[in-house]
Amino acid sequence: MGKPIIQVENLFKNYAEVAALRGVTFSVEEGEVFGLLGPNGAGKTTTIEILEGMRTPDSGIARVCGLDPQKSGEEFKQTIGAVLQSTSLPDKLRVKEAIELFAKFYKRRANLDELLRRFQLEEKKNAFYSQLSGGQKQRLALAMALVNDPQVVFLDEPTAGLDPQVRREIYDIIEEMKGTKKTVLLTTHYIKRPSAFAIASPSWTRAA
Repeated sequence: MGKPIIQVENLFKNYAEVAALRGVTFSVEEGEVFGLLGPNGAGKTTTIEILEGMRTPDSGIARVCGLDPQKSGEEFKQTIGAVLQSTSLPDKLRVKEAIELFAKFYKRRANLDELLRRFQLEEKKNAFYSQLSGGQKQRLALAMALVNDPQVVFLDEPTAGLDPQVRREIYDIIEEMKGTKKTVLLTTHYIKRPSAFAIASPSWTRAA
């Protein structure tokens, strides 16, 4: 077996007197859907932001596809896709315009029309962002995370604030990603989740 596609070893991060991460260690295999489960303040977002290259750890090792998120620059950015905890776009930006604009940041691009169909946004492609429901906005965020056909996708609380039916739809999309061999790391505070997801608990012990 080769090296895991995501490696985290003994990760520490403090904010003033608050210890957000205390020796976090886990690994994710290629094609796996892996969740970080815990209440608000457990360090889930801090962990995922370090792996996205948005935050610097105090100590420890973080690697994605063998790359250091802090040092690999453009090569790293081309490799990942991400949905942040909160996504906000201009109200008058149309759905198709948003996907086309985001795709221009990457060298490799997925089929954008196929993404619209896949995320049930084809009929909404000319709608303004302000006209979308919460679930549609989240599906658009997921589509934008896949415009570069990334190897690894980070999802920070992808179903927060959504009703149970829409949450189920998002989980179905995530399981579909698993079927396409993409590696997905997500954070969640929902205990009930699909059996296909591997989970790390707040104590950072991997569960079956």
